Amino acid sequence: MLRQIFFPLLLGIAGCAVLVSLGIWQVQRMHWKAGVLAEIEAMIHDTPVPLMAEPDPVADKFRPVVVEGRFTGESLPVLFGIKGASPGVLVIETFETVDGRRILVDRGFIEDEARALPRTAGASRVVGNLHWPIDATSSTPPPDAKTGLWFARDVPAMAAKLNAEPTLIVAREPTGDGITPVPVNTSTIPNDHWGYAITWFLLALVWAVMTAALVWRIRRQTV
Repeated sequence: MLRQIFFPLLLGIAGCAVLVSLGIWQVQRMHWKAGVLAEIEAMIHDTPVPLMAEPDPVADKFRPVVVEGRFTGESLPVLFGIKGASPGVLVIETFETVDGRRILVDRGFIEDEARALPRTAGASRVVGNLHWPIDATSSTPPPDAKTGLWFARDVPAMAAKLNAEPTLIVAREPTGDGITPVPVNTSTIPNDHWGYAITWFLLALVWAVMTAALVWRIRRQTV
């Protein structure tokens, strides 16, 4: 009988060990991700620095910066919603710095009924965070050719459309014209590793129960 249950028992123990180790790995990943999110959160709220000459989309993502110059009036609307507010858009506008650079600024949210209101021209100062968001998915439609409405922030495509460099600052302080800033935060960065860990641990439990049931059945058949 021992020979008959040896292989199923060995397979059951090995399977449980693998599944439990995967669960433990996900728990370790969860703690690692929590540390990364804490570092990002600290960077987001750090003291703004002057915009660097060549921002790095990886190293400088979320870095707080400050620029001076003027809004050019060239903008793109991105479909967006805020809880408790009427439908509206994010305003992505070209900003010309004092040294002649053309960059993009996500000024924030404005409701549809206020979109047509004139906006103030002149010198401005923007405080915000560098960002290269990946909002689009495979199901995101392209910009509407008739209305000019975009359905996701696509920095390279928007920069090409507005003849600007692919650098986006998400304003964290009001830039005027009734536009409400929507600052960057870590809420959009998932940390789902605890859910994955629970899945692996539950699979290990199921594997163990199935192994026990199989061994019990073999023992009954050999008695």
